[in-house]
Amino acid sequence: MRLAVNGWFAGQQTTGSGQYLHHLLAHLPRQRSGIEIDIFVPATTYDPAWQKSWPSLHLHALDLPPMPRQLQKVWWEQVTYPRAARSQGADVLWVPYWAAPFWQPAPVVVTVHDVIPLILPRYRGGLQTRAYTWLVSHTARRAKSVVTVSHASADAIVRTLDIPTSRVHVVYHGPSASAHAPNSSRNVEATRAKYHLPERYFLYLGGFDVRKNVASVVRAYKRFLEMGGQGEDLVIAGALPAASGGVTVDPREVVADCGLENRVHFCGWVDEADKPILYALATAFVFPSMYEGFGMMATEAMASGTPVIAGAP
Repeated sequence: MRLAVNGWFAGQQTTGSGQYLHHLLAHLPRQRSGIEIDIFVPATTYDPAWQKSWPSLHLHALDLPPMPRQLQKVWWEQVTYPRAARSQGADVLWVPYWAAPFWQPAPVVVTVHDVIPLILPRYRGGLQTRAYTWLVSHTARRAKSVVTVSHASADAIVRTLDIPTSRVHVVYHGPSASAHAPNSSRNVEATRAKYHLPERYFLYLGGFDVRKNVASVVRAYKRFLEMGGQGEDLVIAGALPAASGGVTVDPREVVADCGLENRVHFCGWVDEADKPILYALATAFVFPSMYEGFGMMATEAMASGTPVIAGAP
């Protein structure tokens, strides 16, 4: 059997879809013998080093017509990838994010992590975004199977996309193996110095769109200090936005409004290998997100032995 994988997010490990693809491709070839896996990636993002990371896979770098990046992505999903899959004689197509092709030369499996644009009105965007959401909603209904990451997401997919329950399959995420790996005291101290971590801290790690509720983390921390809490500082980790706008909240503005510049530390983007130590050193991981398809960071924190303070909508 030949499996054709849409590799648009290959190498993009700063995105959830990129990490999902990267970790699965490292393990998928070992799950069942007799499967040939072709992964198709845009030539502009192809990295020859991937062949060493995925020696059992057949990598194909494909050209795209010159056009704006957003249009290139749609062309890739709807034209380039399905054509290439057919040319390789694929028996099954797998799209590891919400973008199944309309024309399906073989049965399609699509992973839909969540349906946030259909659940949260603020995330529906403008005309172009809504048109894209309509397209991928329609093509998901045509897929042979839909994989998702939690029963909450499965229920939302069945309800909003009107896909029969029998075609929606829950396959949970899991933390990477590094979350359980022992670390030497030298590595711990090197990580503490690299990110300028205080001796004791609460940790938030993740994105900064409004549903992540990071402003509430800052305000709750202020309340913690007002009630006499003194031991822990607050560490906010993740690539900060340039400014607030749309569905994005810049937490630096909230920290300034609360007068907490001396107690809140921004350590920026965290390398994947450093995350387990960052979690393990924290007194607690704070994650009051208002909506998640899964919530990988909470799982990673617990795998590192750190308590999680989570919110519920």
